[in-house]
Amino acid sequence: MRIPKIYQAIDALNIGQIVALDEDGAAHIGRVLRMNEGDQISLFCGDGNDYLAEITQSSKKNVSVKVLSTTANLTESPLDLHLGQVISRGDRMDFTIQKSVELGVTTITPLFSERCGVKLSGERLEKKIQQWQKIVISACEQSGRSVVPQVRPAMDLIDWCQEQTQALKLNLHPRAAHGINGLTQLGQHNKVRLLIGPEGGLSDQEISMTEQFSFTDVLLGPRVLRTETAALTAITALQLKFGDIG
Repeated sequence: MRIPKIYQAIDALNIGQIVALDEDGAAHIGRVLRMNEGDQISLFCGDGNDYLAEITQSSKKNVSVKVLSTTANLTESPLDLHLGQVISRGDRMDFTIQKSVELGVTTITPLFSERCGVKLSGERLEKKIQQWQKIVISACEQSGRSVVPQVRPAMDLIDWCQEQTQALKLNLHPRAAHGINGLTQLGQHNKVRLLIGPEGGLSDQEISMTEQFSFTDVLLGPRVLRTETAALTAITALQLKFGDIG
């Protein structure tokens, strides 16, 4: 049986430390998996290490574990990929975030554009950001990552595009001259910023704006892809050429 992997939002974990799992972790271990004293789980706190731990006390609501050992987790890609995703409708955004984390993305910024069909602000938007961060954590637990990608606060497209960065900036465009395979080098420290537009695509004015901020247009192929398909296809292509897939 695969050892369950559980995230704990604490600054550090140390060998010999007794940890009371948070509400979500305790519910999963104690109520869903029904694990008992003496069983082992794997903890991570976002520092890139895995911590083998043994359950010392378990009930449906409270679980305590003792940290036994630590191991460096080497699953992070050499590609530092920042996804700027215009917010999509329904569960499409949830799906994009979940799968992009599985594919190795390191940062996600939700974006608003002219054709963004989602209206979120204030408390509703903040709750969405928190929900997306939980999806990121669950995707890390499932895929075996021990570094947790950040979901940044949502912002307007132009504000994201004009942020100072040393990354190679990419924008998917159906009339681009070449695809991702035509790229020869990345930004400093293997950094890439990938912009994915909304269901209706970016407006002509927005495309012109990205060119002003030194984005490189790239082509995925002859077919029109949904926004969530485009994001995951582009991430996979970048990981194949510059990362650790394939």
